[in-house]
Amino acid sequence: MRSIIQIALVGVLIFSTTVFTMAQEGEGDTNTATRTMRPVVRGRHFAVTSMKAEATRAAERILEKGGNAFDAIVAGQAVLGIVDQAMNGIGADATLLVYDAKAKNVYSINAEGTAPKLATIEWYKEHNGGKLPVNDSLLSATVPGCIDAWYILLDRWGTMSFAQVLAEAIDLAENGFPVGDSLARAFTTQAASRKLHKYPTSVKLYYANDRPPQAGEIFRNPDLARTLRHLVEAETQNKRKGRHAALKAARDRFYKGDIAREMAAFSEANGGLFRYEDFANYTAKVEEPVSIDFHGYQIYKNASASQGPAELFALRILEGYDLKAMGHNSADYIHTSVEATKLAMADREKYLGDMDFIKIPYAGLLSKEYAAERRAMINKNNASLDFRPGTAEKFTSDATPLFRPVQVTTSDFADHDGDTSYIAVIDGARNMISFTPSLHSAFGDAVVMGNLGFIFNCRGDYFTLNPGEANALAPGKRPRSTLQGTLVMKDGQPRMVLGTPGADQQVLLTMQALLNMIEFGMNVQQAIEAPKWLTRAFPASPFPHTMYPGDLSVESRVPESVRKELLSRGHKLQVAGAWSYGSLAAIVVDPKTGVLNAGTDPRTEAYAWAW
Repeated sequence: MRSIIQIALVGVLIFSTTVFTMAQEGEGDTNTATRTMRPVVRGRHFAVTSMKAEATRAAERILEKGGNAFDAIVAGQAVLGIVDQAMNGIGADATLLVYDAKAKNVYSINAEGTAPKLATIEWYKEHNGGKLPVNDSLLSATVPGCIDAWYILLDRWGTMSFAQVLAEAIDLAENGFPVGDSLARAFTTQAASRKLHKYPTSVKLYYANDRPPQAGEIFRNPDLARTLRHLVEAETQNKRKGRHAALKAARDRFYKGDIAREMAAFSEANGGLFRYEDFANYTAKVEEPVSIDFHGYQIYKNASASQGPAELFALRILEGYDLKAMGHNSADYIHTSVEATKLAMADREKYLGDMDFIKIPYAGLLSKEYAAERRAMINKNNASLDFRPGTAEKFTSDATPLFRPVQVTTSDFADHDGDTSYIAVIDGARNMISFTPSLHSAFGDAVVMGNLGFIFNCRGDYFTLNPGEANALAPGKRPRSTLQGTLVMKDGQPRMVLGTPGADQQVLLTMQALLNMIEFGMNVQQAIEAPKWLTRAFPASPFPHTMYPGDLSVESRVPESVRKELLSRGHKLQVAGAWSYGSLAAIVVDPKTGVLNAGTDPRTEAYAWAW
């Protein structure tokens, strides 16, 4: 009861502050510079922030029952995959960053999906016109990684069972939940409706009443509830063997048991390339993250099969400037940040991918010497219109040149925006987790898997079909995903976790929020709400990977004088609505008091709670 009251209270509080009327620094504060549309949500014991209130509540309930952050985030993401099912679910892939307070160490969990064994460049050139299907069909999908991520979290760090952490998700799937506004809108988009209507199993689930679910209506998915119950059943049947064996039995029922066989049979019967071995051979991986020191803050990113390190490349370049002296969102600041981002994303294209298949010269890419070389390429008065990857291997002990092709197109159309979800938790021991699960595009590949009640991600459309490229398709390979989050330490202590949906724009958004806090002294909510800029002046991740040279867009809250100056420097500027960009969520630990400060983006339905 207490948790229900708490989440209700925070809902009332956030609703009441969706206008510029509440100051964050105290009730008597009249300085509008400190006011935000939502309050910073503060607590001493734990904090949760996610894209949906129901997911935040589910994680909070587990923490109230004595679970830790690892238990809580599994419960929260399981619910997130139901109430935010257009964006994520058990068919999703994911990247996670974890701070283990006991071990005092940061880990990366790579739960990106792998391509089927039958998926080759030659197959697509022979059978699909030399193209990857974008956001549609089993031919665009990869093996789901979320459930293996759940297993790793619970088995290695958690304290609870699948039965405990999945109870709320099962209840919501079986008995239903009120459809939120953003989910209802997702159903009505032309792209989502068109692709969902192609597949009878998807029509059966989502259009049972000859129309999509409406906002406020109760939506049920008994097939998904049954699938989740199967995991719990396997765990219960193996309980006598011990906690580890029971958890593994639940995980294995999905990847090696009857669920895997049903997925494989459905795939083969419906033109997909997945076979049983693709699921049975899959494993998410605990890996070493990459990091840099930026003005005394240690910034961590997932190393393999993620675009996250591109943010570190950009930060390395930017640390050579006095950003604070430039002024927040001044023309100099935005121009410099955008130009650094273009260089970083060019290196993303050349170097980043699945480290099981390629070598990434991080020693060079993250070196100050390489950053200085890249920084010298920025013209303070003119926007670059070129694609300019570097030669980072020169700055490694093995300076052998990497002859890695990179093909760039400025024709056709590829979308830099996309759909993802996010949840983060910090508990009383100060374990921290950033969890970014995604179907990639709204409703993923659009194919409900038989009678299992869920859809696969469509991350396979991120591969290229150009042999030799870092992100070239290969059987069993993970695509270089846009999924990423940020985990920050300082002076050996946990400081923050943050992340956002947004496909290619994720790196740009988390970097801006991070700099808002580190360089400009904003609190977490101010950093999230500050006006944002975005650019598409680098190849998009989805096929055909289109680049838009000189592209730059800003929210209209960026002053007109700044916009005019950016135009004069050659940026192809577009102006978006005042609150158009971002779905950020973050939790920050105050180093002086230990208080947890949670924030969410008013541009979304995201909710934070702390206690």
